[in-house]
Amino acid sequence: MAQNVPFSKQMRIATREIHNVSDALVNAKLAFALYDSRVWAEGLLIFYDVFKHLEQRVPHDFLPPELYRTAQFEQDLRYYLGERWLERHTPKPEVRAYLKHLQELEQENANLLLAYVYHLYMGLLSGGQILQKRRSIGRRINPFRRADAEPAPDAAVTTFEDHSIYELKQRLRKIVDDFGARLDEETRQRMLDESRKVFELNNTIIRTVEGVGSANMRIVRYIAMAIAAIILMQYVVRNQFDQKKEQTL
Repeated sequence: MAQNVPFSKQMRIATREIHNVSDALVNAKLAFALYDSRVWAEGLLIFYDVFKHLEQRVPHDFLPPELYRTAQFEQDLRYYLGERWLERHTPKPEVRAYLKHLQELEQENANLLLAYVYHLYMGLLSGGQILQKRRSIGRRINPFRRADAEPAPDAAVTTFEDHSIYELKQRLRKIVDDFGARLDEETRQRMLDESRKVFELNNTIIRTVEGVGSANMRIVRYIAMAIAAIILMQYVVRNQFDQKKEQTL
């Protein structure tokens, strides 16, 4: 690929196909989190250990502290799972395999972790923001929400206080572009390969999210009720129209 193409763009192009697969999977799985907090919490939980690992191992030159999310993950998980959630937490086998791969990369070439930093944090800065906004709307219109339920707080993990989302994304792109400009062809190709691996591993752990079935059934029941209500309303309106028509004859 042409050297004058920013490396961050090369990484996006290299992952375009599998990124589309990942988007479809997120829509099929985590979209139900818009209505079901259990699914949302499990989605947070599967990524918690991955973000924590990166923030403990990647130097600030590649991962600025203002992007750190460990504390925010823990804040949200306390809200959804209780104060002592961490005492009960054991990463799933798929998450442990993800972490093992990151550890192997550190042994091979720790710089390759930048591929994970770029895609995971850009995903959180972009897709995470969109999901959280949809979830906020979903909570307000959720027909299963108790009338006396207190409004849930905004997700801390998608809130970057005192920092512009645009500026954070630009800074992350610059880190990747500056690093990519110094790479030899072999290392550049390894970075592109790992970029695709990011989405493969993400897809693997997203597939483990449970609770989707119950959330799905609740939504299906809601849709069925809505359709039945529409049919009933049409029947009532038509019946009233027929009665008025008979009265005028």
